[in-house]
This record gives sequence, C-alpha cells and structure tokens, in this order.
Amino acid sequence: MQQQKVFLLSRSFYEIILSNEKVNLFRYTPLSLSRNAMDKSPAKAALNRSFDLLRALAAEANGENRLTDLARRTGLTPSTTLRLLRGLITESMVEYDEERRQYRLSVDFFTLAARAGNPANLRDLCRPILLRLSATLHDTLFLLVRSGFDAVCLDRSEGPFPIRSFTGDIGGRVIMGVGQGSMAILAFLPEAEREEVIRFNLPRLYDQHRLDEVFIRSEIASVRELGYASRSTGLLPGMAGIAVPILDRDGKAVAALSMGTIAERLNPERLPVVADILKREAVTLSRQVNPFDPVLRRPAASLSGL
Repeated sequence: MQQQKVFLLSRSFYEIILSNEKVNLFRYTPLSLSRNAMDKSPAKAALNRSFDLLRALAAEANGENRLTDLARRTGLTPSTTLRLLRGLITESMVEYDEERRQYRLSVDFFTLAARAGNPANLRDLCRPILLRLSATLHDTLFLLVRSGFDAVCLDRSEGPFPIRSFTGDIGGRVIMGVGQGSMAILAFLPEAEREEVIRFNLPRLYDQHRLDEVFIRSEIASVRELGYASRSTGLLPGMAGIAVPILDRDGKAVAALSMGTIAERLNPERLPVVADILKREAVTLSRQVNPFDPVLRRPAASLSGL
C-alpha cells in the first residue's frame, strides 16, 4: 500500500515571522540572486521572489520597508517588486501603510502560521521522551512550562521510586523560583522578563518558602553557568532533582525537562551523567518547538481535556 505524503509548513516559514533582527544592507545577499539555475521557470521565479519579499519584510519589521528599500534589498527592479507586492496584498499576506508609504506583513499572514502550527505540540513531542527517560533512568520525569509568574506541570512519567514534588501531579503549579524545573525556566528568560518575575515573586517566595533574593540570584547565576538546576533547597527532605531548560530559537526558555528522585540516587558521580542526558534531549526538543504552540501560550487551557 502506497504511503500518503503529508506536507507541512517548514521551520523557515516560522523564522520569517519571528525574525525581527536588523539587516546589514551591505552584507545582505538577495536570495533571488543565489538560487540554483534549475529554479528559473517563470512560475518558480515569481514564487521565489515573493518569498524573498516576505523575508525582507520580516528582517526589517520595524525598519524602512518602502518600495525602493525592498527592491534594493532583494535585488529586484522596482517594477517587479511592485507587481509582486500587489499580488501579496491581493492574497492578504502584506499590507500597505498609505500614510508612511511602507509595506508590512499582514495580520492574516500571522494568523495563517498560528492556525497551521505544528501537528505535534510540546506535550506530544515530549511524551515519548519522558517515557523513555523514566524507563532508562528509573526515576520520575516532568515537563514544566511557564504560566505567568508560576510554572505548571504539563506532563509526568512515573519512576519506580516514590517521590514528592513541588507541582505534584499533572496540572500542579509552583512559584517560579521554587524547585529545579521552575528555576531552569526562570534562569533562561530574557533579562527584563526575569527581573519582572523576581520582583513579583520575592514576597511570595519568602512568605511561603523562606527563600530570599540572595539565594534566588545566586541560583540563577549557577544555573546559567552550568546549564542545569540541581541545588536542593531542603524544602522536600530526602528528595533531589535536576532540570534543564528547553529553549526557543532566541535562547529563551519555554519549558523545562526535569527529573525527580530520592537524594541518594543523585550523588556527585551520577549528577553530571544525568545532566548530559537531559541536555541532549532538550537540544533535540528545542529544534522542534513550535513558537505558535497553544500549549506554551495557554498551558492551563491545554490541561482542561485531561
């Protein structure tokens, strides 16, 4: 029986949407000038040039995107650029700001990407990894994601040893800064976001767990240096854990892969071995993270059907 082919939007499509970096115009190589000669049919050329324009618009999302700017950056003539832009406007992928005389990606373009998404959300991607790791390591594995100023347990695979955790079962929440999983996320947030979380959570952390700012900031520095969180706070006697961040394309933590176990099973000899295993899995997951994954944007809603 012949296998059915399935077509998906590529990672490059999402990179167009997420790209906001400024482009050095003197180093920018127009994609339309560097493609293989086999793509020179009229239909392919028009399609390729249209995507050149979409990439150029994304690269200078907050910059100059007048007709002449786009023509110069893509290596197209102004007449060709105008013709292609009109086609993209007709398809509602591009908008024209008459007052500023500039072009920009449309809301419909972003909506298209959000609807298409990824056939496997983060929880689906991580589920087989959690199962495999818990069977291999003989410990309990967790998937945590940020939810405002807290972290929520999105999934869990039970190991043979009975343990206690800050989040408890799937859907449980913990203050960002408590436990290895939430600390791994907090440490790799953008600085402005991290500072906002710290300012908001410090009173909660002290009132509920007697964790002060000195501890939180020293732990963040350690996690960023090592690439994982493992320090025990002593809040759960006899328990230990280690967590690594799952990063997006900009190096921002969107989730954490965490292992919980009894303290004697995470001795100094085993700790770096487990850390390396979790880091490798996190890197693999980072390449597959869909930036429009509704699980990341609304983790609580994604748990409602469980």
